[in-house]
Amino acid sequence: MAVAVTAARLCQLAGRTVTSISVRHRRAVSLPARRCYVSVSPGKNLQFRLDERTAHSSLDLFKKDTGVIYRMLGLDPSHVQDNPERFRDWAVVFGDEKISRGRHYWEVTVKKSHEFRLGVAEALMSRDDCVGTNDSSWVFGYAQRKWFAMTSNKIVPVTLVGKPDRVGLLLDYEAGILGLVDVEKPTIIHTIRAQFKTPLCPAFGLWDGELITHSGLEEPEGLK
Repeated sequence: MAVAVTAARLCQLAGRTVTSISVRHRRAVSLPARRCYVSVSPGKNLQFRLDERTAHSSLDLFKKDTGVIYRMLGLDPSHVQDNPERFRDWAVVFGDEKISRGRHYWEVTVKKSHEFRLGVAEALMSRDDCVGTNDSSWVFGYAQRKWFAMTSNKIVPVTLVGKPDRVGLLLDYEAGILGLVDVEKPTIIHTIRAQFKTPLCPAFGLWDGELITHSGLEEPEGLK
């Protein structure tokens, strides 16, 4: 059963990059009409890079913007170009592809990280929130040596995963399914079900170590 999580507990799980927590009115995000995202081409495998303009100042992109590494000190936020697409309080970055239809698969290699989140979020999600804490994002997370599925501030434990170095994500937009995939078998370990109504982006939260994304992949035969 899903368990509601308090704001303080979420900050412990997610490693928020601010030193204090306060209850505040969340600002509405007004993003530019002309965005950096591109639409998924029909009949092609989803291929994306990480979008630097969304990356929190503690995150550095590398490997031609397919990987992200967490820097404990990070950049001074005042030294990062200010724009409404950048996450301000949380170590989150989006992919540069928006998805509004179809079935898509990608994988993520995890290196030296003990706290991260992988999933999708609405392209217009508030940049004051962390992925998983609102009804605009759906993620699988890893913290305190345990996996969980998370959306709308609710956590559901995911068992029988362990800590693989590489996992897959399967998104079926019309069916409203986001699956965490064991790439070795392959099989879907856990499924999040939702009603997707607006364009989504691949979404990543990272509080130590690094992640490398692998897109443009065929969906494994065992999942079809």
